[in-house]
Amino acid sequence: MKRGIVLFAHGARDPEWALPMRRLAALVAAKDAGASVEIAYLEHLPPPLEEAVDKLRKAGVSDVTVVPVFIAQGGHLKQDLPRIIEAIRSADPKLVIRLAPPVGEIAAVLEAMAAYASAASHQAGSVA
Repeated sequence: MKRGIVLFAHGARDPEWALPMRRLAALVAAKDAGASVEIAYLEHLPPPLEEAVDKLRKAGVSDVTVVPVFIAQGGHLKQDLPRIIEAIRSADPKLVIRLAPPVGEIAAVLEAMAAYASAASHQAGSVA
């Protein structure tokens, strides 16, 4: 069974906003060579989730995990995302689609953010 991971983010009008998402996708692909990795956006930037999943499906992926790259669950994750995922499932019932919790609700991510905030407060200028 071929696995796929879709990093799902809100999106923005400025295309440069997507640069960290591309870096994240490259990191995920390097850590999980057995998975095909795609990025999808809710709005403003292509591709939408439906297109990213379809690309994976056409590549032979039958098991997709959608990872919301959001800090917390708001209306988009509680209402919009489940609706989109249900439509994808209805279009291809054989495709397994799993929904991971938002990254901001994961303890290790929160710990990394806390470490960054603490380090940033000890440095003059920006932390890159």
